[in-house]
Parts: sequence; C-alpha cells; structure tokens
Amino acid sequence: MRIGLIGAGNISQTHGRAAAAIAGVSVAAVYGQNKQKAERLAELHGARAYDNLDRFLDHKPMDAVAIGSPSGLHAAHGIEAARRGLHVLVEKPIDITTARADALVAEARAHRVKLGVFFQDRLRPAVRRMKALVDEGTIGKPILASGRVKWWRPPEYYGGSRWRGTWALDGGGALMNQAIHTVDLMLWLLGPVRRVSARTATSFHQIEVEDTAVAVLEFAGGALGTFEAATSAFPGFPRRLEVTGSGGTMVLEDDRLVSIDLREKGSSERDDPPFSAAGSATSPVVADASAHQAVIEDFIRAVERDEQPSCNGEEGRRSVEVVEAMYASARRGGPVDVGRP
Repeated sequence: MRIGLIGAGNISQTHGRAAAAIAGVSVAAVYGQNKQKAERLAELHGARAYDNLDRFLDHKPMDAVAIGSPSGLHAAHGIEAARRGLHVLVEKPIDITTARADALVAEARAHRVKLGVFFQDRLRPAVRRMKALVDEGTIGKPILASGRVKWWRPPEYYGGSRWRGTWALDGGGALMNQAIHTVDLMLWLLGPVRRVSARTATSFHQIEVEDTAVAVLEFAGGALGTFEAATSAFPGFPRRLEVTGSGGTMVLEDDRLVSIDLREKGSSERDDPPFSAAGSATSPVVADASAHQAVIEDFIRAVERDEQPSCNGEEGRRSVEVVEAMYASARRGGPVDVGRP
C-alpha cells in the first residue's frame, strides 16, 4: 500500500509515522500548502513533495490518501482523491458539516473506493471491551451515560494556527475538534441520539468558537446522557466516559477501563489508572502513532478484503450530526431534534 499524505502539519506527521511502521506500507507523496513543511515531511519518508493538489493526486504509484488538512477541507480533498480512484482515510471529523460529509460519502461510493475515518478510540482494547459488554447484554439496558472532555489548551495553541478556533476551517471549538472522539464513542456504544439540549461559551480564549460546552443527550434507545467539553479547564483532566445500564456501570478514564461493577454477578473490577497532568488532557504533545497505525492496518484490511473499515464514512458522519445539533440548540436556547434543520 502506497499512501499519500494530504497535509504536512502535526497530525500528518503522525499519519506518516504510523504508515511507516507497517510492513509493506510506504509514504509515496506529501501535499501541503506550505512547501517547506511538505518537503521536510516528504524527506523523512523518501517521498515526493507537492504544493499543488492536482499534481499530488496524479502522483504514481499511489493507492490511498490519509487526509490531515484543516477539518473544513477534509471533504473537498477526499472528493478529489476519490475521483482519481484513490482510497480515502480522513482524520476526524470527516468534515465540519453533514452536507459535506454526505457529498464525500456519495463520491466514494460512486467511484467504488473505500472511505474511512480516523476514530482510533474504537480500536483501543478498553473501548472494545466496553462495546462487547454492551452488545452482549452484560451491562443490561442502557440507562445513563456521561461524557467528560475537560481539557486545557493554552492561548498559543490557537494563536499559532491559521485555522484552529475558526468556524470556516475548524467548524467549531472544543465540541467539533477535541470532544468529537467521545461523541463518536457514545454513539458507537449506545446508538443514535434523537434530541440534544446544549449551551456553549467562549470563556477564556480569544477565538470565534466555543471553548466550553455542556449538553443533555436523549438517546433513541431511551437512555439519557450528559456531556461536557472544554479547552478552558486548567490544568486539564483525563477524558472520562461512564455508562450505566440495568445490569451495572462501567467507567473509562484516560483510555483505561478503570471499573466494571455488575449487579447480577455481584462483581466489581478495578484498574489502577495513574494519570499524569502532562499529555492529551493538557497542552498539545506529539501524538502517539500506535493508535493511528491500528486504524491504517484496519483500513488496509478493508481494502484487501472488500470490507468496511472500523469507522466508515456513514459512521463518521454521525458524530458531526450530533455536534451540529448541539450548536443549533445553543443558538436557539432550547432542545433540537438531531438530523432536523
């Protein structure tokens, strides 16, 4: 598999490291509007650098692209790649609106290429165990869920970027960028959300979008949920997801399944979850490529076996739809049905 990288920033560097760690996979080309960044990243992988998208997409040989450009460009870049017959693996979110996501999904289907989204949390062992506990009925009927992404980003995180914290290219703030991984997990575990009530605020940063948000979720299956997202919560706290069903409660914290308490079996499991104030919950750090590597490996299997990747385009769209509804609710000051204008 020869992969082209669209984007030459931090996340594309992670995509490159992840791809290079897989036997039989190579980075063929790199596209970036900043030619110097593209050249530096390409040099690391013995690839060709481009600052023109059309010439990059015409590079031969190339089988797929990993898209790490600003969020508001994901669909446009993916559509152009699909039209060249290239498989498309796109960083989260799939794009910043469901309309753009739908256009990308349709284009990939029309050109018969695979479309996947980097929601790497779905492949983490702790999360997969949670999914099994729900699917097997061990946790019982879902009753209550709580998602918390109370992170800290210093002012320079936004000040040093032309696109972060903007509606046009970031599509929102803490909800659309940082917390969308947890929105995806709640949907994956508990099914679709039918209604949301949300409030957002720009409490600390000088940005266009929200850095603080809270929401109440009503799931189609009857469960209720609460959600908190922030990049304003100094010094930053571990991401936490709690799911309670009629059979018990399970808690994920900082990507570890820290407790499982089951009513019927009278059993209780505890992990020892040390949390460092450094890392994903606080200031940005170099991303661990191993989780992204798992997504690329899964995507390659999907291509080879003509199967769906762990998160395809339709699945990747769902979290954007819920976040859109949260923003609509915050603007209107009342509940909003998901999927309705």
